[in-house]
Amino acid sequence: MVGNFGDCEVFSFHATKFFNTFEGGAIATNDDELAAKIRLMKNFGFAGMDDVIHLGTNAKMPEICAAMGLSMFGCIEQIKTKNRTNYELYKTLLEGTSGLKLFSLDHVEQTNWQYIVVEVEESKYGLSRDELIGRLHRNGIRARRYFFPGCHKMEPYQIAFSDSGRMLPVTDLVCDRVVCLPTGNAVETADVIEICNTIRRK
Repeated sequence: MVGNFGDCEVFSFHATKFFNTFEGGAIATNDDELAAKIRLMKNFGFAGMDDVIHLGTNAKMPEICAAMGLSMFGCIEQIKTKNRTNYELYKTLLEGTSGLKLFSLDHVEQTNWQYIVVEVEESKYGLSRDELIGRLHRNGIRARRYFFPGCHKMEPYQIAFSDSGRMLPVTDLVCDRVVCLPTGNAVETADVIEICNTIRRK
């Protein structure tokens, strides 16, 4: 079952996720000692009213975020269906566009269709990924570079890990070519059509 792998598993409930609580997340573990340590860490390390026994931070989930999470259970299937409808429409409208490759979810048995991922091959499409992003943004379309930059090029990781700047040519290629397109309940059929028309425009 999900939540039982390794010493612990971390889940993000950020607003961009399929299941969200506006912000926040959760850690699941079967290790009682680790669970006790995590509980201390999420509440400043307090073991009592004035007794701080561990390093910690303020990582408690506010009630409003918990309420948002609970409300999600009633609409998960609706969101999943909407995501799939959007994906199928993107697939139909972008099919045959030279230099664009929609990441296929057709072979995936279990998916929530959450991300519409397109790879841009500049030599065939005529624009780089970043130029396409610029066009979309100028037209009020909130597309994202996902994931960019690669972790191995982020300063905090370069400081923490001596080999983080190593050559990762495939990662770099993907980071420079991938764009995520809008989807979800707020994205209607007309929106997808407008987005695809903007992408296909030469």
